[in-house]
Amino acid sequence: MNAFDPKADLLRCLQDARDVLVWKLDGLSEYEVRRPMTPTGTNLLGLVKHLAGAEALYFGAVFGRPFAGTPLWITGDAEPNADLWARADETREEIVGLYRRACAHADETVAALPWDAVGRIPGGKGGEVTLHRILAHMIGETHRHAGHADVVRELVDGATGQRPGGANTPDGDPAWWTAHRERVERAAREAGRTG
Repeated sequence: MNAFDPKADLLRCLQDARDVLVWKLDGLSEYEVRRPMTPTGTNLLGLVKHLAGAEALYFGAVFGRPFAGTPLWITGDAEPNADLWARADETREEIVGLYRRACAHADETVAALPWDAVGRIPGGKGGEVTLHRILAHMIGETHRHAGHADVVRELVDGATGQRPGGANTPDGDPAWWTAHRERVERAAREAGRTG
Protein backbone atom coordinates (compact mmCIF):
# COMPACT_ATOMS: atom_id res chain seq x y z
CA MET A 1 0.00 0.00 0.00
CA ASN A 2 1.29 3.46 -0.90
CA ALA A 3 1.54 6.14 1.74
CA PHE A 4 -0.97 8.96 1.40
CA ASP A 5 0.78 12.06 0.06
CA PRO A 6 -1.72 14.87 -0.54
CA LYS A 7 0.89 17.25 -1.97
CA ALA A 8 1.95 14.68 -4.56
CA ASP A 9 -1.69 13.95 -5.44
CA LEU A 10 -2.50 17.61 -5.95
CA LEU A 11 0.69 18.26 -7.91
CA ARG A 12 -0.25 15.36 -10.23
CA CYS A 13 -3.65 16.97 -10.77
CA LEU A 14 -2.01 20.33 -11.51
CA GLN A 15 0.59 18.75 -13.80
CA ASP A 16 -2.11 17.00 -15.79
CA ALA A 17 -3.71 20.35 -16.64
CA ARG A 18 -0.30 21.89 -17.38
CA ASP A 19 0.45 19.09 -19.84
CA VAL A 20 -2.92 19.45 -21.58
CA LEU A 21 -2.43 23.20 -21.96
CA VAL A 22 1.01 22.89 -23.58
CA TRP A 23 -0.10 19.99 -25.79
CA LYS A 24 -2.83 22.20 -27.28
CA LEU A 25 -0.05 24.14 -29.09
CA ASP A 26 1.41 21.06 -30.81
CA GLY A 27 1.26 20.94 -34.56
CA LEU A 28 0.01 24.50 -35.00
CA SER A 29 1.64 27.37 -36.86
CA GLU A 30 2.77 30.58 -35.18
CA TYR A 31 -0.35 32.28 -36.45
CA GLU A 32 -2.65 29.54 -35.20
CA VAL A 33 -1.27 29.53 -31.63
CA ARG A 34 -1.66 33.33 -31.46
CA ARG A 35 -4.90 33.72 -33.38
CA PRO A 36 -7.65 35.42 -31.33
CA MET A 37 -10.65 33.11 -31.42
CA THR A 38 -13.14 34.99 -29.24
CA PRO A 39 -14.37 38.59 -29.16
CA THR A 40 -12.07 39.18 -26.16
CA GLY A 41 -9.01 37.83 -28.00
CA THR A 42 -8.61 34.44 -26.29
CA ASN A 43 -5.77 32.53 -27.94
CA LEU A 44 -3.72 29.46 -27.10
CA LEU A 45 -0.30 31.02 -26.55
CA GLY A 46 -1.83 33.79 -24.47
CA LEU A 47 -3.33 31.21 -22.12
CA VAL A 48 0.12 29.68 -21.58
CA LYS A 49 1.63 33.14 -21.05
CA HIS A 50 -1.05 34.03 -18.52
CA LEU A 51 -0.48 30.86 -16.52
CA ALA A 52 3.30 31.33 -16.58
CA GLY A 53 2.74 34.59 -14.76
CA ALA A 54 0.25 33.05 -12.35
CA GLU A 55 2.64 30.23 -11.40
CA ALA A 56 5.47 32.75 -10.96
CA LEU A 57 3.38 35.02 -8.76
CA TYR A 58 1.49 32.54 -6.61
CA PHE A 59 4.33 30.16 -5.90
CA GLY A 60 7.05 32.81 -5.99
CA ALA A 61 6.40 36.28 -4.64
CA VAL A 62 3.49 35.18 -2.45
CA PHE A 63 5.79 32.95 -0.40
CA GLY A 64 8.91 35.12 -0.49
CA ARG A 65 10.52 32.87 -3.09
CA PRO A 66 10.77 35.22 -6.08
CA PHE A 67 10.91 33.59 -9.47
CA ALA A 68 13.94 34.71 -11.47
CA GLY A 69 12.62 36.41 -14.57
CA THR A 70 9.22 37.33 -13.16
CA PRO A 71 7.29 38.67 -16.15
CA LEU A 72 6.58 42.40 -16.41
CA TRP A 73 2.85 41.76 -16.60
CA ILE A 74 3.01 40.44 -13.04
CA THR A 75 4.81 43.48 -11.64
CA GLY A 76 2.19 45.85 -13.00
CA ASP A 77 4.56 47.46 -15.51
CA ALA A 78 2.65 46.36 -18.61
CA GLU A 79 -0.48 47.31 -20.48
CA PRO A 80 -3.79 45.70 -19.48
CA ASN A 81 -4.15 42.11 -20.74
CA ALA A 82 -0.45 41.94 -21.69
CA ASP A 83 -0.44 38.46 -20.15
CA LEU A 84 -3.15 37.13 -22.45
CA TRP A 85 -1.48 37.47 -25.84
CA ALA A 86 1.97 37.22 -27.36
CA ARG A 87 3.65 40.09 -29.16
CA ALA A 88 5.26 39.23 -32.50
CA ASP A 89 8.73 39.45 -30.90
CA GLU A 90 7.83 36.93 -28.15
CA THR A 91 8.47 33.43 -29.40
CA ARG A 92 6.47 30.35 -28.61
CA GLU A 93 9.67 28.74 -27.29
CA GLU A 94 10.28 31.66 -24.91
CA ILE A 95 6.75 31.60 -23.54
CA VAL A 96 6.54 27.82 -23.18
CA GLY A 97 10.05 27.82 -21.65
CA LEU A 98 9.00 30.52 -19.18
CA TYR A 99 5.93 28.48 -18.30
CA ARG A 100 7.95 25.32 -17.71
CA ARG A 101 10.49 27.16 -15.56
CA ALA A 102 7.70 28.81 -13.54
CA CYS A 103 6.06 25.41 -13.03
CA ALA A 104 9.36 23.87 -11.88
CA HIS A 105 9.81 26.77 -9.43
CA ALA A 106 6.24 26.23 -8.21
CA ASP A 107 6.92 22.53 -7.64
CA GLU A 108 10.03 23.44 -5.64
CA THR A 109 7.97 25.83 -3.50
CA VAL A 110 5.40 23.11 -2.80
CA ALA A 111 8.15 20.65 -1.87
CA ALA A 112 9.95 23.15 0.37
CA LEU A 113 7.01 24.46 2.41
CA PRO A 114 4.45 22.88 4.74
CA TRP A 115 0.73 22.92 3.86
CA ASP A 116 0.02 25.68 6.32
CA ALA A 117 2.88 27.98 5.23
CA VAL A 118 1.45 31.48 5.04
CA GLY A 119 2.10 33.80 2.15
CA ARG A 120 0.84 37.22 1.21
CA ILE A 121 -0.60 38.20 -2.15
CA PRO A 122 1.22 41.38 -3.24
CA GLY A 123 -0.65 44.62 -3.70
CA GLY A 124 -3.36 43.98 -1.12
CA LYS A 125 -5.33 41.76 -3.52
CA GLY A 126 -6.26 39.05 -1.09
CA GLY A 127 -4.20 39.20 2.04
CA GLU A 128 -2.71 36.12 3.65
CA VAL A 129 -3.09 32.68 2.10
CA THR A 130 -1.76 29.23 2.84
CA LEU A 131 0.21 27.05 0.47
CA HIS A 132 -2.72 24.64 0.48
CA ARG A 133 -5.09 27.39 -0.65
CA ILE A 134 -2.74 28.54 -3.43
CA LEU A 135 -2.25 25.00 -4.69
CA ALA A 136 -6.02 24.47 -4.79
CA HIS A 137 -6.45 27.82 -6.56
CA MET A 138 -3.85 27.01 -9.21
CA ILE A 139 -5.39 23.60 -9.90
CA GLY A 140 -8.71 25.31 -10.58
CA GLU A 141 -7.13 28.13 -12.57
CA THR A 142 -5.06 25.82 -14.75
CA HIS A 143 -7.89 23.37 -15.43
CA ARG A 144 -10.17 26.32 -16.26
CA HIS A 145 -7.73 27.64 -18.83
CA ALA A 146 -7.03 24.15 -20.18
CA GLY A 147 -10.78 24.00 -20.84
CA HIS A 148 -10.56 27.30 -22.68
CA ALA A 149 -7.69 25.83 -24.69
CA ASP A 150 -9.85 22.79 -25.56
CA VAL A 151 -12.47 25.04 -27.12
CA VAL A 152 -9.98 27.37 -28.82
CA ARG A 153 -8.04 24.46 -30.32
CA GLU A 154 -11.25 22.94 -31.67
CA LEU A 155 -12.09 26.29 -33.27
CA VAL A 156 -8.61 26.58 -34.77
CA ASP A 157 -8.32 23.18 -36.45
CA GLY A 158 -10.99 20.82 -35.11
CA ALA A 159 -8.66 18.89 -32.76
CA THR A 160 -10.42 17.70 -29.61
CA GLY A 161 -9.62 15.75 -26.49
CA GLN A 162 -7.40 15.88 -23.49
CA ARG A 163 -4.60 13.96 -25.18
CA PRO A 164 -3.37 13.54 -28.74
CA GLY A 165 -5.90 11.57 -30.72
CA GLY A 166 -8.86 12.79 -28.68
CA ALA A 167 -8.72 9.82 -26.29
CA ASN A 168 -11.51 11.19 -24.09
CA THR A 169 -13.99 11.98 -26.89
CA PRO A 170 -16.21 9.51 -28.75
CA ASP A 171 -14.88 7.98 -31.95
CA GLY A 172 -16.68 9.53 -34.83
CA ASP A 173 -15.91 10.49 -38.37
CA PRO A 174 -16.81 13.96 -39.66
CA ALA A 175 -20.27 12.78 -40.74
CA TRP A 176 -21.00 11.43 -37.23
CA TRP A 177 -19.93 14.73 -35.63
CA THR A 178 -22.02 16.73 -38.12
CA ALA A 179 -25.06 14.62 -37.30
CA HIS A 180 -24.37 14.96 -33.57
CA ARG A 181 -24.09 18.76 -33.82
CA GLU A 182 -27.32 18.92 -35.83
CA ARG A 183 -29.08 16.80 -33.16
CA VAL A 184 -27.85 19.19 -30.45
CA GLU A 185 -28.98 22.18 -32.54
CA ARG A 186 -32.47 20.68 -33.03
CA ALA A 187 -32.82 20.09 -29.29
CA ALA A 188 -31.72 23.68 -28.56
CA ARG A 189 -34.22 25.11 -31.05
CA GLU A 190 -37.02 22.92 -29.69
CA ALA A 191 -36.25 23.93 -26.11
CA GLY A 192 -36.11 27.57 -27.21
CA ARG A 193 -39.62 27.35 -28.64
CA THR A 194 -41.06 25.77 -25.50
CA GLY A 195 -39.04 27.71 -22.90
